[in-house]
Amino acid sequence: MSNLSGKVAIVTGASRGIGREIAELLAKHGAKVVINFASNPAKAQEVVASIKENGGEALPIQADMSQVSDIELLFQQTLAAYGQVDILVNNAGIMITKPLAAMTEEDFDIQYAINVKGPYFAIQQALKHMNKGGRIINFSTSVIGMMYPTYSAYASTKGAVEQITRQLTKELGPAGITINTVAPGPINTELFTKGKSEEQIQAPANSNAFGRLGEPEDVADVVLFLASEESRWITGQTIRVNGGMV
Repeated sequence: MSNLSGKVAIVTGASRGIGREIAELLAKHGAKVVINFASNPAKAQEVVASIKENGGEALPIQADMSQVSDIELLFQQTLAAYGQVDILVNNAGIMITKPLAAMTEEDFDIQYAINVKGPYFAIQQALKHMNKGGRIINFSTSVIGMMYPTYSAYASTKGAVEQITRQLTKELGPAGITINTVAPGPINTELFTKGKSEEQIQAPANSNAFGRLGEPEDVADVVLFLASEESRWITGQTIRVNGGMV
């Protein structure tokens, strides 16, 4: 199952956390993986080195996913290196949590630029360059199903991503491309745990069926399935990967 030999995958935001886990797993199953990063080439090189040490192939490409010109270059450089794009994982994102009264226009705009505009125009590039059998996997959040204070702007960006996924299904279908969204719950990464007390970390863990935080591999395994031939009849769906939190 999940033989990705001969496939080329772009994973945005792949230099750490969930993105890194996804990139390494896709490479383990045979895909050549583009490690997209925004600002930390050293971290991206770590991922590339890890993949190559395990017999895989990977290439780091810097691109700011809030800029359409960078997104276009990401695809151009991928095509120049590997000649094709088969899998797009729109993992890059930013989360700014503030009460409504404290949210600034800058906070709002940067979240929409990276979380919504980035995936949208990356999908546009994918439609131009993917062959039949292409796979697009977007990222949302299970927080959409909760009513957490301070998450209004962030959760709204992910709601937009889910709707984009649904609306583009029949535009991409004739090209033989599936598009789905993965919506994780709280995941045990530095991005989630940094700056939180043990109580703040444990609270969401206690809200799911298993009493623990999700791990990056819990999410990556679902992405692997959606990137595979076995998911060919699944499109336009949002899959909640949260241990039954919501």
